[in-house]
Amino acid sequence: MEYAIIETGGKQYTVHPGEVLRVEKLSCALEEVMELDRVLLIAKDGNIKVGQPLVAGAKVRAEVVDHGKSDKVTVFKFKHKVRYRRKVGHRQQYTQLKITEIIEGDQALETGSRSDPAG
Repeated sequence: MEYAIIETGGKQYTVHPGEVLRVEKLSCALEEVMELDRVLLIAKDGNIKVGQPLVAGAKVRAEVVDHGKSDKVTVFKFKHKVRYRRKVGHRQQYTQLKITEIIEGDQALETGSRSDPAG
């Protein structure tokens, strides 16, 4: 089972390849492929790499599927006996991403150094 923990928009998400994820709004076009480089942990084939705080060279590729607004949240402030009432609504904007692949940066460097003959 392959997964990664990424950070975007001040939040952390556990992602798997093929998963569709809603994150805070990102400034990118629809169907654009983007790389998220703030990877905190990678688990692949039973091996776990934990970053300090980030895993060096690791990236998660994702395709932008949609932009939109979440459901409305109503905030109502009220103080009794003083005629104070405030009603405010808020709809948070989001970007929907489809995770395509998880890339381990260090692994490519390690295999390149191992293939060199030791002299």
